[in-house]
Amino acid sequence: MDHYVEVTPAEAGLTRDGVIKLHGAEGFEGMRKAGRLAAEILDALVPHVVPGVTTEELDDIVRQMTLRGGGVPATLGYRGYTHSCCTSINHVICHGIPSDKRLKDGDIVNIDVTPMLDGWHGDTSRMFLVGDVPVKAKRLVDVTYECLMLGIEQAKPGNHVGDIGYAIQTHAEKHRYGVVRDFCGHGLGQLFHDAPEIVHVGRPGTGPELRPGMIFTIEPMINIGKAAGKVLEDGWTAVTRDRSLSAQFEHSIGITETGCEIFTASPKGFDKPPY
Repeated sequence: MDHYVEVTPAEAGLTRDGVIKLHGAEGFEGMRKAGRLAAEILDALVPHVVPGVTTEELDDIVRQMTLRGGGVPATLGYRGYTHSCCTSINHVICHGIPSDKRLKDGDIVNIDVTPMLDGWHGDTSRMFLVGDVPVKAKRLVDVTYECLMLGIEQAKPGNHVGDIGYAIQTHAEKHRYGVVRDFCGHGLGQLFHDAPEIVHVGRPGTGPELRPGMIFTIEPMINIGKAAGKVLEDGWTAVTRDRSLSAQFEHSIGITETGCEIFTASPKGFDKPPY
């Protein structure tokens, strides 16, 4: 049986204990501000994601913008991670580490940012197309974005986490793509990762019920090939086992009385490429 508890902002930062937190108006306002900063950072990266740029240079922009916006990068120092974002190129599923590696014409890259602003986490990621990208890769990116939005459509009171996963899984598998099982969305707020887990596969009507006040991420990772992945020796970088391309989009959302609110929508309308 899932447990739910209504929390005030003062209580929202308590440790993760498996209880699903239901936030009030103050929590939603905190998430709006953090989510907007996260989306503005990704918007600002658009002109910089070009052939020849290093992912380290992009990481520097993310760090500077986060600090200028009054926040701190939640990933910096998180479990020993030393960067302000994750940059996952081509067959990297997630948690790619920024480096001196230069982006090449035809690459696809996911950039994942989480500024923490006034104690609240704005967690979001988008795909970027580098130069002239092959049709097959563009199609994967398009379908992955569609998966995210179909999942978000199911995020409303009375539905269950399984409804979100089912919507994502059926759309991806219709295109013969693999849905990554090793990583999932998560509760969010004053904790970076909280209950519940939002798995991107599932059966309708299963899993925790969605109730107003819940805040979490939906972040499907979709592979052109099989779903299986592995984590490299650095302990972070997850790649597809068959070296096939992988794509991901992520929004932070809150369940309202009538549906959900997306906290990390792009102010400039740069929700999916081409931007």
